[in-house]
Amino acid sequence: MHPPEIRAKARRLYLGGATVAEVARTVGLSYPTVRHWCKDRPEPKQHGTALRCFRCREGVRAPTDPAAYAYLLGLYLGDGHLVTRARVPVLRISCSDCWPGLIEACDDAMRAVLAEKVQRVQQQGCVNVQSYGKHWPCLLPQHGPGKKHERPIVLTDWQRTIVEAHPGHFLRGLFHSDGCRVSNRVTVRGKRYVYPRYMFVNESTDIMGLCQWALDLLGIAWRMNRRNSLSVARREAVAALDRHVGPKS
Repeated sequence: MHPPEIRAKARRLYLGGATVAEVARTVGLSYPTVRHWCKDRPEPKQHGTALRCFRCREGVRAPTDPAAYAYLLGLYLGDGHLVTRARVPVLRISCSDCWPGLIEACDDAMRAVLAEKVQRVQQQGCVNVQSYGKHWPCLLPQHGPGKKHERPIVLTDWQRTIVEAHPGHFLRGLFHSDGCRVSNRVTVRGKRYVYPRYMFVNESTDIMGLCQWALDLLGIAWRMNRRNSLSVARREAVAALDRHVGPKS
């Protein structure tokens, strides 16, 4: 009886495109044994984005780049939309023309997580960074009909595990989509002061709660200055968020 992890490795290699002979040499087992594991199983070989979807791969429990996934998840919850009505689902994230660096970062994250190809569709004042892939719904189960603030947004257990390990990247995605870093100006007893401040605005109480949770994971102080607006203004808190988010570019 061979260890189950060897069998799982052989299946991963075969589903990834290797031949039975190549897999047998890699795992150091006989051709008939590996052929039985790989060819006599009912699952077909996977192609395209299926090869990169960790939710659909046997023995794979995490994305190849979990930090990129956490960042992309934050972008999606802020300015993203997953269309599933078409034959092939498409993930679209709207990025302002004012922030070309954000457009590049979004493109990179899509490719790191799943996408084989990424398109940039110019709209008035923004670019829709988009990618077609049948497995986007597997990785973004928060998709659904209607606006996000009109339906529950709850992370799965495996998503929470990823965010807990990479809260800074998740916050970077949230603040790059629905947040900003501004210079706040106040006047006290006739003297003017200018200090940096982060703002995050979102109509969804669930998404706002996820932002608060991620900030708490990093020990970053925050407060709600309006029903739908969160502020990070203390000097040490802003400095901590600078290390994870920083201004858009």
